[in-house]
Amino acid sequence: MSVKPLEDRVLVKPAEAETKTASGIYLPETVKEKPVRGTIVATGPGKLMENGKRAQMSVRKGDTVVYGKYSGTEVEIKGVKHLIIRESELLGVIEG
Repeated sequence: MSVKPLEDRVLVKPAEAETKTASGIYLPETVKEKPVRGTIVATGPGKLMENGKRAQMSVRKGDTVVYGKYSGTEVEIKGVKHLIIRESELLGVIEG
């Protein structure tokens, strides 16, 4: 099964939640924070504008992005959790 996002949406695989703090303390499952960054797995064709053309997406497959903590809709694909997020909900692209 594969998912192709529609319009200006992207499919994001969230990064793994941190299991250990910077000082070396291991975190239990109940305390882990929801990830706010992930990798784009697929993008839609872009938003359809009033003139009939599609707006070009500013992100592409493989980009690492930052998004809001409660952004998007969670979906499970082949047992792996993903998010479908509108491009406008993305906060930035991590470079380097």
